[in-house]
Amino acid sequence: MPQLIGIQIASARRVKINARAVLTAIHKQPTAGVVPVLPLGLMGDEQADLSVHGGLDKAVYAYPSEHYPLWRAARESAGLAAIDDALPWGNMGENLTLSGLLEREVWVGDVLQFAHCALRVTLPREPCYKFNAAMGFKTAAKTMAQQGCCGFYLAVQQPGYLQAGDTFEVIAGKRGLSIPESFRAKMFKHLR
Repeated sequence: MPQLIGIQIASARRVKINARAVLTAIHKQPTAGVVPVLPLGLMGDEQADLSVHGGLDKAVYAYPSEHYPLWRAARESAGLAAIDDALPWGNMGENLTLSGLLEREVWVGDVLQFAHCALRVTLPREPCYKFNAAMGFKTAAKTMAQQGCCGFYLAVQQPGYLQAGDTFEVIAGKRGLSIPESFRAKMFKHLR
């Protein structure tokens, strides 16, 4: 059964990206214990640019833990392993780190049914320049586009609460559009 292995939140803050001060909340930090899930996301979590993150359809961002070895290898290839080889959960900017559920197994409209809340799959995550900065190398977004390891956004179908270690069931939606199909349609611009 798939499992929630990490919950991360962040407040929006200004960071320097390409000599500009940019507001971001991509640097998610682990949170322990029970975390309330509200209609607009996890209590205590913020999004900096509501035109691309947050809102009802992008309230929570989930990411498969199975992709972390790929990112460790990509950072090593970029010469970053000696600087910081730790890549804790949340480094992709995700709120929920999942084990046992990859993008190819998820469709828009599927519901992740937890014991105390339900989250509906809405969209794949589309990488941006902030992701490049957070990962420390300028081709991170392109790597995500090429590999299809994007994770997915969730709408809160039933508010409640979550805790790391919770298991969940995937309740199939209409199964008209898979996350990989949706992601490929959006990623053409990153593959040039």
